[in-house]
Amino acid sequence: MPEAGAHGKSVTIDGHRLAITHRDKLLFPGTGLTKGDLIDYYDRIAPILVPHLADNPVSLQRFPDGLDGEGFYQKDAPTYFPDWIPRVRFPRREGGHFLAPRIDSRAALVYLANQAMITPHRYLSPADDLEHPDRLIFDLDPAEGREEDARVRRAALDLRDLLAELSITPGVQTTGSRGFHVVVPLDGGEGFDTVRGFARDVARVLVRRHPARYTLAQRKAQRRGRLFLDVLRNAYGATAVAPYAVRAREGAPVATPLSWSEVERGAAPRDWTMRNLLRRLGQKADPWREQGARRFRLDAHHQALAALLDREAPAEEEG
Repeated sequence: MPEAGAHGKSVTIDGHRLAITHRDKLLFPGTGLTKGDLIDYYDRIAPILVPHLADNPVSLQRFPDGLDGEGFYQKDAPTYFPDWIPRVRFPRREGGHFLAPRIDSRAALVYLANQAMITPHRYLSPADDLEHPDRLIFDLDPAEGREEDARVRRAALDLRDLLAELSITPGVQTTGSRGFHVVVPLDGGEGFDTVRGFARDVARVLVRRHPARYTLAQRKAQRRGRLFLDVLRNAYGATAVAPYAVRAREGAPVATPLSWSEVERGAAPRDWTMRNLLRRLGQKADPWREQGARRFRLDAHHQALAALLDREAPAEEEG
């Protein structure tokens, strides 16, 4: 990994002069990590992170006064952002639009970290075609207030094995929170309704096979201790935490792409943080560096998925 280059009060990155302010402002009180630490992390991770972000607009999660203060999500780029940070005209379904920022350079990433952006959340479709997602996501989290690393790990592996039956190879990352994202890269040929329907049918197969383990019930009272297979974020305007993004949680955990062998060996959702992630990448290449090399078109797999659904008896919750 390259050495950080944003230590001064003013730095030049990608030809842009950036003012770096209040480096000593405490963002993560429990661990003593400051805004300067956040800026340095994003500066050093930029060569790996920016390629995962460059094509898609983002929503910014900002904490100007640290985790002890109020945070907010910023979807609309304010007028004071420099002109060299790209904006994407993002139509709202209810009418109107907003101008979503795009992080296409190291300079943009460092500038936004200086704005106390802790987490960039990536939209699921690229800037040049917002109606067609470039990834499908299964969001696996335990019930609120519970830490169940083994259960979410088992769910991720079960999904991987099921997708393999369909000749689909997904990726996996920790969310930096309590769970995992299982991610299928897409070729952009299908709309959100088709993608979400496919994801739901995959989840239905898993629920039918393991009705005591998994559920698609949206109401928490109906889940009865089962793990919810969340496919709802596969929708227009939805976002997912970007790979290698810091989360706005004590300890500064990082959403970390993994190899499947790491999941098999017991990787946990919050194993990597702002303190140890760079060391990890010094020892191990980005597991997602080739993720875009093969993108899937779901219509080629619909028939095989329908056959799997027909083979399994409907779960009780479907009736």
